[in-house]
Amino acid sequence: MDAAKITEVRAREPHRIAEAWAGRRRRPLVGDDGQLLLVAADHPARGSLGVRGNALAMGSRTDLLDRLATALGRPGVDGVLGTPDVLDDLLLMGALEGKVVIGSMNRGGLQGASFELDDRFTAYTAEAIEAAGLDGGKTLTRICLNDPGTVSTLEATAHAVNALAARGLMAMIEPFLSVRTDQRVTNLLDPDSTIKSVHIASGLGATSAHTWLKLPVVDELERVLDATTLPTLLLGGDPAGDPADTYAAWARALSLPAARGLVVGRALLYPPGGDVGAAVDIATKLVHTGARP
Repeated sequence: MDAAKITEVRAREPHRIAEAWAGRRRRPLVGDDGQLLLVAADHPARGSLGVRGNALAMGSRTDLLDRLATALGRPGVDGVLGTPDVLDDLLLMGALEGKVVIGSMNRGGLQGASFELDDRFTAYTAEAIEAAGLDGGKTLTRICLNDPGTVSTLEATAHAVNALAARGLMAMIEPFLSVRTDQRVTNLLDPDSTIKSVHIASGLGATSAHTWLKLPVVDELERVLDATTLPTLLLGGDPAGDPADTYAAWARALSLPAARGLVVGRALLYPPGGDVGAAVDIATKLVHTGARP
């Protein structure tokens, strides 16, 4: 189904979206190897559209959907992380059959906003995730010690962990220690800051039974991942530099016991040269075969 047909369905037959979720073919969260490769597509809902200096690289929805469909169609790609608008589009395209689907929950902290760190839960709820048959929910939990908006984000994240766990669904927390300088929020990516964020995030909610972490690939990752027993997926971030260096860093990180795969968006969807399939295939080999680039 192309974009024009998706718009037609949305205009005339919106009930088909709920029907398609109810009829979607599902799969276990993890397969035999216990590893996951998920494609991330929740950036646009925060107004974060840039890739490698192009501020509107993700501005075209039709282009983004084409790239996502290509990625999800490659063997070994387990699923996708996204907001309701993107996931509903992919559902109508038939791209989510037999895939793991994680709903992104808090997108209120818009990039560059004065309220960016008061990151309200404005997308999926645990109830909606369960109703649609998704496999879990993801929260972005930025912790800024001198911004009062942080405490509401922590509280909302704890409630989300509880609500998802009560339904037997994955709660994926993406924590950062963050600072605000000159009205810009920056995530601290040194090992010590990442370790502190891991411990804070791990303690949110009344149970950790269904909690996973989503962490950046930082220096001294062995020490960072020694801070948790929670299954951890590694994020790709905004790609910069030589892709070969990025793949090598992923390979080293994936050799660690707590690392259970990758959640990557822009690095796979907008690779240098534009070959989405080739970039995805490299990531698949790293995650599912342990191959080295």
